[in-house]
Amino acid sequence: MLLPSKKDLKTTLEVFAVFQWALSAFLIGSTVLFVNLYLVVFTSYWPVTVVILTWLALDWKTPERGGCRWAYVRWKRYCDYFSLKLLKTHDLSPNHNYILACHPHGLMSHAYFGHFGTETSGFSKIFPGITPYGLTLGTFFWLPFLRDYIMAVGTCSVSRSSIDFLLTKRGAGNMLIVVVGGLAECRYSLPGSTTLVLKNRTGFVRMALRHGMCLIPAYTFGETELYNQHIFTPGGFINSFQNWSQRPVHIYPCAFYRRGFTENSWGLLPYARPVTTIVGKPLPLPQTENPSQETVAKYHTLYINALHKLFDQHKTKYGFSETQKLVIV
Repeated sequence: MLLPSKKDLKTTLEVFAVFQWALSAFLIGSTVLFVNLYLVVFTSYWPVTVVILTWLALDWKTPERGGCRWAYVRWKRYCDYFSLKLLKTHDLSPNHNYILACHPHGLMSHAYFGHFGTETSGFSKIFPGITPYGLTLGTFFWLPFLRDYIMAVGTCSVSRSSIDFLLTKRGAGNMLIVVVGGLAECRYSLPGSTTLVLKNRTGFVRMALRHGMCLIPAYTFGETELYNQHIFTPGGFINSFQNWSQRPVHIYPCAFYRRGFTENSWGLLPYARPVTTIVGKPLPLPQTENPSQETVAKYHTLYINALHKLFDQHKTKYGFSETQKLVIV
């Protein structure tokens, strides 16, 4: 009987770690909806659904009150799949709080989860004394069990009340991570693309000004190289549907594809390519309780300039030409 080698076992664990994250939202969400619908419509066990919804109502504010991190939920094999690396350009003092804006979103934000939802890229050693809090859409916290899974890796709601709580009630040494482009940036997630949805995204700057926090730009090289995507004809039926569906739920449905369980096959896994996130220099902002639109625009411009500088300093090390520029839309 042939036993798998250590290398094969390691690869299998890495593939499983990535596969579960990429599909966890879909699988958990659809399972919860289907099972509860079945219990209510076809069985006499509807009280189970009532109990679940009651618990959900009682626990509704938890994603806006620091979440519920489970220290043992740390996918150790996740980062090894990509050769995921986190590099800093400046040290951070644990005596302050920070808002880190991460770009680009990509299709699945693998770097976001790998660096700030797991410990395998060495976040606590790179930034000692700093606790990361990933922020995401409140929609993901509407479903039972899915919300708990997301909160288990330290993720909280990106709402204003959530940010206010984390920056005022959790002391110092907190880093709030926001993927500013969000799911709207999925349409630009193509190999070689450097297009960011940032021109009208000013909320993170306003929150930093309200609390007098430092803004930190971060750029991930390789995030858009993990998938291929089919681009439909602009203005066509499918493209119109994509644009229409994005408005109510903020999700842009994409026709993307990647590798399968074996290296040369087609399937549901991202390509196993290097992904490196460069964390830039903190940009200090003055505390302004009610910043004007002009003040927000001023520091938003300063932030974009800092992000351009960070990208230009490192782009040639990660496969881009000297003439490649960030495109802000």
